[in-house]
Amino acid sequence: MRLIYAPLFFFGYIALALWLVGHQHNPLWLLALLLAAILSSRLGEALMPYKPAWNQHRDQGPRDLCHALVNESLNMASIACIPLLASWLPATGLWPGHWPLALQLLLAIVLADLGITLVHYASHRSAALWRLHAVHHSVTRLYGFNGLMKHPLHQVLETLGGTFALLLLGLPQDVAMLLAFSVSIQLLLQHSNVDMRIGWLRHVFAWAPVHRLHHFKYGRTGDVNFALFLPLWDRLLGTALYLPGYALADDDVGIGDRPDYPVAYLAQLREPWRPGQPTPPAPLPAPLRQALGERMEP
Repeated sequence: MRLIYAPLFFFGYIALALWLVGHQHNPLWLLALLLAAILSSRLGEALMPYKPAWNQHRDQGPRDLCHALVNESLNMASIACIPLLASWLPATGLWPGHWPLALQLLLAIVLADLGITLVHYASHRSAALWRLHAVHHSVTRLYGFNGLMKHPLHQVLETLGGTFALLLLGLPQDVAMLLAFSVSIQLLLQHSNVDMRIGWLRHVFAWAPVHRLHHFKYGRTGDVNFALFLPLWDRLLGTALYLPGYALADDDVGIGDRPDYPVAYLAQLREPWRPGQPTPPAPLPAPLRQALGERMEP
């Protein structure tokens, strides 16, 4: 199960979504499918945890639910606005609407992933963007639901970065629905606490064993593995990192210079506009320093 969990989860749910949309079922079925994915993600984390300590919710459930409801509602609103946006943008007619739906989705994923990755990369270089993005990094444990935990304004920026070029090409609404669903599935996998073994697939998909390193709390050490779907972008940016011999410690993730980052939902929404004095960065533990020195690939 550890070997097949990630590909079964990813391709299984996206295949079901393609079938639902391809057969013109009510879009609400995609919401039901996403709920099933969230529940099965939680089940996998309970049965095969990477870190048992990361399964301790610490009364964070209501906050996580607020983040998920707000951000998924923003996704649905943006999809509903596509016909209006299309009327404002120049009609290029470049979108390959004659392709099979699966190939249209693949094209949308590749192009959206590039835009989202660049916004993500910029969010670790710009102080203003980082203050918004820090909400996502403030968690001190990784779990599937963490992927849906973002400041709404940063969610909007990532959505614009990922879809603007697609809208100019004439992205259809049904492909946009599938893209939004696929992003949510990928986020669940990317932040999962399941002890998945992905082997050579780490070169193709930025699933949890790749993305966990991005959440290191040790200053710039986590400025790696920015891609949402495809590690290819990190190789091109020079930010790819893989540490096969290092198992994350229970307390390796978070924001090392902000151990006091608020955990309540409304407080997290306000935090980007509050003055703050970060403490010195958390020091690199010796095992991680050794692993970084012996890493197999840059």
